[in-house]
Amino acid sequence: MNKKISFSIWYVFLAIWAVILVHDLIHALQKIEELPYSEFRQLVVAGKVAEVAVGSHTLTGTLKPEGDAKEPKLFSTIRVEDQDLVRELNQHGVKFVGVIETTFWRDVLSWILPAAIFGAIWYFFIRRLGQTQGGFMQVGQSKAKIYAETDIKITFADVAGVDEAKEELREVIEFLKTPEKFTRLGGKIPKGILLVGPPGTGKTLLARAVAGEAGVTFFSISGSEFVEMFVGVGAARVRDLFEQAKLKAPCIIFIDELDALGKARGMGPMAHEEREQTLNQLLVEMDGFDPRIGVILMAATNRPEILDPALLRAGRFDRHVVVDRPDKIGRLAILLVHAKQVPLGPDADLENIAAMTPGFSGADLANIINEAALLAVRRGKDLVGISELQEAVERVIAGLEKKNRVLNKMEKERVAYHETGHALVAISLPGSDQVQKISIIPRGVAALGYTLQLPTEDRFLMTKSELENKIAVLLGGRIAEEMIFGEASTGAQNDLVKTTDIAKSMVKAYGMSERLGTITLERERQPQFVQIPVASEKGDYSEETAREIDCEVRRIIDEQYERVTQLLEQRKAALVEGARVLLEREVISGSELRAIMDTH
Repeated sequence: MNKKISFSIWYVFLAIWAVILVHDLIHALQKIEELPYSEFRQLVVAGKVAEVAVGSHTLTGTLKPEGDAKEPKLFSTIRVEDQDLVRELNQHGVKFVGVIETTFWRDVLSWILPAAIFGAIWYFFIRRLGQTQGGFMQVGQSKAKIYAETDIKITFADVAGVDEAKEELREVIEFLKTPEKFTRLGGKIPKGILLVGPPGTGKTLLARAVAGEAGVTFFSISGSEFVEMFVGVGAARVRDLFEQAKLKAPCIIFIDELDALGKARGMGPMAHEEREQTLNQLLVEMDGFDPRIGVILMAATNRPEILDPALLRAGRFDRHVVVDRPDKIGRLAILLVHAKQVPLGPDADLENIAAMTPGFSGADLANIINEAALLAVRRGKDLVGISELQEAVERVIAGLEKKNRVLNKMEKERVAYHETGHALVAISLPGSDQVQKISIIPRGVAALGYTLQLPTEDRFLMTKSELENKIAVLLGGRIAEEMIFGEASTGAQNDLVKTTDIAKSMVKAYGMSERLGTITLERERQPQFVQIPVASEKGDYSEETAREIDCEVRRIIDEQYERVTQLLEQRKAALVEGARVLLEREVISGSELRAIMDTH
């Protein structure tokens, strides 16, 4: 790499100061004696002046040597309007000349130098402004980070839980290593590979692992880095990126967060002309380069549904690899990878932790191992045990414990009955998730207590009865409060939101209403991988149908309300005893509550 030469405005001031210093030094070395004009006239009359140079403001010259001195002595004096001076010089034989003084340096100092200083200051500020944008004159160059073959240490051994995606990408690795194997029969490798999946599942890590396995150069850039405030910059950066990639082929270009660049044209209330130009240039470049030269374009996104259809057609991003949340076996493999850097105790059962974390992504599991290690350090332990791992899972699910948040006696008692009601209903209904823990220690932002339920296995489908059981468990807390205290509180607000959402989905999306039949009335659909709140809008149905939907939602919730009321009336003694034990100990396990229920 060539050493970058930097320039500073202080260099200009240093040079000016050096010139002044050298001028003064030369003047000092010459030992020019400053004489009063009257003394100079006396020396002329005395015949001691040898030569005189008459300037516009000064008179300079030499004096004749005196005594043992061999060299003439320099002098200088101010010029005075003296009409007899020339006559005196001629009379005493003094040689004199007139000096034509140039105004060049004076012009430089008065005009050019201020302009140069102003220009230097302007350049200084422009350079400082351009440092954060790669330089003012380099705005059109690609901002991709380039990793050489030896810089990438990540391989498939460092990526776990996405075995299907790794198998899909092994073909790309083989092509980069031995392209002649595929081109022998005229085959072509896909030009673009799109990694799609929820956030935190390891899409970027997987792309780096492909480059590490193949041992090729890796270009990494985010989709948002193409678009700038200047029109045409994004397209210029796309061209520059592909030109650099062709020079370093075989290589991999990886564009993270492709949806920032490749959003479908014309979407939204305002069109973004610069982003569309950048997208058009990307489409042109993907059509223009030959895949046989060894340039593979990979991209990652968690919003594939908003990408421009032109990006997804055959010949561009024609292979889509889903990097989904791992199953139980995948979660265990991910935990084992991250646990290599952490000393685990003999009781640290990672398989149990994998079973406790359905729906967790790879980033969530890495966070659990890190939180467990921090907890062990805080507790003064040398090894990470199962208690730290379970506490880390609860932190991720429910939030941090708020032990300093003190509830009054009435609120604490109400929370105890509320949580016991949830747990009793969950234990009583067949097919419900297993109750792991009941706590009345506040956690997170607003949770005054929580009931931790963990599924026994990964589930991908839910039946109508299972959804009704979920509604029943959510209503258990509010109904327990009403039975004991005679009225409800605001603590069940979040439970009611979830209850209503499940009932609406049953009626509008899943076709589980006998009255409306097996049709779907859901208009707004959630993104495939990202949960984004969507404003509720009326679907393509009449006011009469909307009224029937409301009636069906209310019917489903009312039926489960009556069901849970009867169930808790039968187990009221267990409810009271369980709440009493929970008030004493603040935390009890699901097995302890089941034992209390069995005794009653």
